[in-house]
Amino acid sequence: MPHVLLIEDDASVRDGMELVLRRHGYGVDTAATGEEALALLAGARGARVELAVLDLMLPGMDGFEVCRRIRARTAVLPVIMLTARGDDQDIVTGLEAGADDYVVKPVTAPVLEARIRAALRRAEPSLRQAGDAGPTDLTDLAGLVIDRAGLTVTRDGTPVPLPPTELRLLLELSASPGRVFTREQLLASVWDHTFLGDSRLVDAAVGRLRAKIEEVPARPRYVQTVRGFGYRFGPL
Repeated sequence: MPHVLLIEDDASVRDGMELVLRRHGYGVDTAATGEEALALLAGARGARVELAVLDLMLPGMDGFEVCRRIRARTAVLPVIMLTARGDDQDIVTGLEAGADDYVVKPVTAPVLEARIRAALRRAEPSLRQAGDAGPTDLTDLAGLVIDRAGLTVTRDGTPVPLPPTELRLLLELSASPGRVFTREQLLASVWDHTFLGDSRLVDAAVGRLRAKIEEVPARPRYVQTVRGFGYRFGPL
């Protein structure tokens, strides 16, 4: 049974979402503040949490800072953020803080559950990764080494821990060097969004990925922008 940490200060919203998730078979822990959530993750109960649903507008420590602290603690825990307004700046800031996806409140049960299922699939190490059908499991690209079997990345011999979304994005792009991927194609293949998704998810993940694998993120060698189209891997 997947276990979700729900971080929401509004008791009625929190109780309703918890009821929905439990009806869909999830185990649920809840927290009303960011401080409570971080304490739970640091304790014994935190070991069973497989995904966090995080409201941005929390009392005390806001959701942006909570997300940053979660990311400082672990790269692999998927985080879906909740925003009440769908404000562009809130969404961009939340994604840059390390969130994997977002939903705008009020959110329907099917949408929330679909987003959670997709995020858990991205985090599942046993799933076939984009590009693992290539001729080799180990790819060395000018100092960037991608192990598709072990799902690890190193740059100049130093391990680069990547959250599941960023790892899948790198695997998808690097499987076909030189090929241009549209944002819509990446949303479908990496985020599993079969509906019309938000290209900001792609742009934010690319920015976070570049910060970790590029020597100079502003002048990327690996993940390059093709203006008006999308992204490609290389040429190096």
